[in-house]
Amino acid sequence: MTDLAKIDLDALLARAERRRRRRALRWARRLALVVVLLSLPFVALLRGATALYGGAGLPAWLAVLGGATLALGCITVVAALASRRLTGRARIRFVATWLALPLVAAYVIHSLVFLASVNAKSETVRAYYTSLHPLLRLSVRTLILVDDDVVVTDMARGPADYRRMGLPQPEWSLHYRQDDGWVHAFDLRTNGRSGIRNWLTGAYFRALGFRVLRHVGTADHLHVSLPLPAPRSQQTPSR
Repeated sequence: MTDLAKIDLDALLARAERRRRRRALRWARRLALVVVLLSLPFVALLRGATALYGGAGLPAWLAVLGGATLALGCITVVAALASRRLTGRARIRFVATWLALPLVAAYVIHSLVFLASVNAKSETVRAYYTSLHPLLRLSVRTLILVDDDVVVTDMARGPADYRRMGLPQPEWSLHYRQDDGWVHAFDLRTNGRSGIRNWLTGAYFRALGFRVLRHVGTADHLHVSLPLPAPRSQQTPSR
């Protein structure tokens, strides 16, 4: 092979490698865009609801409705843009009524009323699911979408439960049913899960505005709680 032919071959191989890299970069960007677009409604629902509850001081159900409205708007905008790209028409009203609204309503209702047996330590824990604050239910059900090994080990407690576990009986706990009628804390199993998964789980809940503590009582666990929107939550430590 002559030197000229070798140079031409090297140039062709270099161009082919650059094309492969550009193609891989394009697909990586597209994948990232898809992940962002799919995540956006969940971020709007969860972060919007917690902000409306903790920041604006709205009641729980109004906060959930506000977050759901934000999620509905996100889905409508994304679907309308996709419709315009594919058909030349945005069809916003159709998309909002027949796609976004049913999706958001079905997801919120399902998340608020259902926790699978595999995600609860026991049927007793599962039975208390609807006593948990709606924002906490939405958050844990959304986490299960990407981490189906999540196990809730505890939710509602009373003073007798602390005595039964051999723990000091607190006068006040977010595991108790609060004045608004909801339990504001639940525990997640950490045993059998890697340190990075436990860290990511904690980071997820903190990003949503919840408090996360690593507790060692009867067993090592993550304690996730929703602060009360009252001065008392600032004066009394979460347990």
